[in-house]
Amino acid sequence: MQNIENIIFDYGNVIFMIDFARAHKAFTDLGIKEVEKVFAHTAQSALFDDFDMGKISADEFRNGIRALTGKSDLTDEQINAAWNALLIGVPAGRHDLLLQIKSRYNTFLLSNNNEIHYGFIMDYLKKEFALEDNSGFFVKDYYSHLLGMRKPNIDIFEYVLHAHQLIPEKTLFIDDSPQHLATAKKLGIQTELLTAPDTLEQLIERRKLL
Repeated sequence: MQNIENIIFDYGNVIFMIDFARAHKAFTDLGIKEVEKVFAHTAQSALFDDFDMGKISADEFRNGIRALTGKSDLTDEQINAAWNALLIGVPAGRHDLLLQIKSRYNTFLLSNNNEIHYGFIMDYLKKEFALEDNSGFFVKDYYSHLLGMRKPNIDIFEYVLHAHQLIPEKTLFIDDSPQHLATAKKLGIQTELLTAPDTLEQLIERRKLL
C-alpha cells in the first residue's frame, strides 16, 4: 500500500539517534538496581510515563530517581547527566533529507519526550545547527510532555489525525517501537518499523518516497 500524502515521524532513533544501553549504564552507576525493569525501550515505570506526559516536573522526576537509588544526596546535575546519557545526536544529512520529504508530503513529528531531554535537544540543535527548534522540518512538531499524552496510547494519534484532518490510509507513521506502530495500525495508518542497522535514508529509498 502506498498512496501516501502525510508522514508522521518518531524522533528517537528515527531522526535523532539514541542509545538505551548508555542510559541503563548511567542509571546503574547512580545506583538503580535492575534498571531494565523501570526504564526500557518496550516499557517503563509510571515515573517515566508521568514525566513523558508532563504530569510531573523535572524536580519531581529527579526526586523519583533519588527514591529509586536510595541516594537523597544525588545532585540535579548528576541525574540530568545520567538521564541525558542516551542522547547522541542527528546524523549528517538527516535534516536535509527531512526538508526534501517536507517538499513532497505533509510531515509531522510525534515524539515521546520530557522536560529534561527537550531542553538538552533544543540546546544541541542551537549549538550544532544554529536552529531554534525542529519546527522548520515539519508542518507541526508534537512532543508528549507538552500535549499531556504519549505513545502508544491511542489519544495522541487521534489528536494529530483530527488536528490536521489527516486520512489514516494516506498517512505513514515511522517509529522504532513496535508497540507504537500497533496502535497506529488500529487507526488504519500505514506503518514502518525502523530499527538499526536500517536508516531513515534507506527506508525512504526502499519505499520510493522521493
